[in-house]
Amino acid sequence: MTILEFNEQFPDEQSCRKHFKEKREKEGISCKKCGGKVHYWLPSKDQWQCGNTNCKFRTTLRSGTVMHASNLPLRKWYLAMIFMTFTKKSLSTNEIKRQLGHKHYNTIWTLVHKIRMAMGERDERYILKDMVELDEGYFDTSYPSGKKFKPGRGSERQATVAVMAESTPVEDLETGKKSTACRYFKMKVLSNHSKNEINKKLESSLAKGVVVFSDNSTSYVDIKDFVELHIPENSSKELTKTTLKWVHTAIGNATKLFQGVYQMIKGKYLQNYLDEYCYKLNRRYFGERLFDRLTLAVAACRI
Repeated sequence: MTILEFNEQFPDEQSCRKHFKEKREKEGISCKKCGGKVHYWLPSKDQWQCGNTNCKFRTTLRSGTVMHASNLPLRKWYLAMIFMTFTKKSLSTNEIKRQLGHKHYNTIWTLVHKIRMAMGERDERYILKDMVELDEGYFDTSYPSGKKFKPGRGSERQATVAVMAESTPVEDLETGKKSTACRYFKMKVLSNHSKNEINKKLESSLAKGVVVFSDNSTSYVDIKDFVELHIPENSSKELTKTTLKWVHTAIGNATKLFQGVYQMIKGKYLQNYLDEYCYKLNRRYFGERLFDRLTLAVAACRI
């Protein structure tokens, strides 16, 4: 959706509320009090009421979502979402604040990170299948403003990220040349570099029966216990260009994106930035549908 189309479809607060109500109803309303799934809308109250006659608990439009307790107009949330999806790249919080005409940085920072949380929760619903590339990326965090962003092994403020890419073998019928095409990505910040931490992240991200390609890192020694096949290879430039092509492409592009947009990324928020990056990367062919999918993700995200 373009900015002009957005303004036509969502000219005011009421149009945004109507749209968000439809998205929440599509996902289904769950009663906080009794867990009931049947609700009906009370137009005079602008709320849903539980259909259980012994309950009748009411749920507001934002209740239970990342918008809960926010005093910002719904249209500002919608504007932030269109700004975060109309380009493949990202906008800084300062730029989104400027576009929204809002005075307070912290308010918009919180809004943007809650949207990123919804992106991450949506991608958690999906797991990687078939053939998966695995490697680790290194990102410097909490670097001072003005210092050059310099990701890589050996930094004092270094975050280690497990990067996974679901790849599919492709063969050119005319030339017989073999390559791989990539579908989905996952990036998970690791609290440490131990094999137990790696295994925990992989088990929650991979389907049963996958084939995993990686380098010969000692952190990967137990992968074979919960995947169909683990194929490790000695690290080399050739490995990076062929077998682990997509994970290194993703790491390189994320590095350039973060370097070009953000002045500082703190370690405890790095996962949120990676969630936004992967959410948009995994939906790179959605085009103008990306905004609509994001509103659904925000409506479905539970806090």
